[in-house]
Amino acid sequence: MTRPIRVVVAKPGLDGHDRGAKIIARALRDAGVEVIYTGLHQTPQQVVDAAMSEDADFIGMSILSGAHMTLFTEVMDLLKANDATDIVVFGGGIIPEADIPTLEALGVARIFTPGTPTQDVVDWVNDRARASDASSTR
Repeated sequence: MTRPIRVVVAKPGLDGHDRGAKIIARALRDAGVEVIYTGLHQTPQQVVDAAMSEDADFIGMSILSGAHMTLFTEVMDLLKANDATDIVVFGGGIIPEADIPTLEALGVARIFTPGTPTQDVVDWVNDRARASDASSTR
């Protein structure tokens, strides 16, 4: 990419535990990614608005509350409604393995489960950005 990768890290819903989101935000930042952290208790609309206003390449959502199906669905629907499906959505948190295929069918690019090394997230974001950049220059 000709500019740094930009990732909005979001904590949607009522979940108040943001340590994991902050760890991912720091790992991405330390790898040269521009990170915009939305803070706690964001609505899906606030997450999408932040990503669009910040010209983000990615939205990374951390969800520990069990509301992942609703929150990811709303974010994906809002991205479609705003013609912003070029923003890649990924997430992590307490998300049952059985729900991951449904989230992927909604368009969520990747779910990172507990215990994933932070470097795996950084590598995935970098690889996905490179692949996206290569396909846009063809």
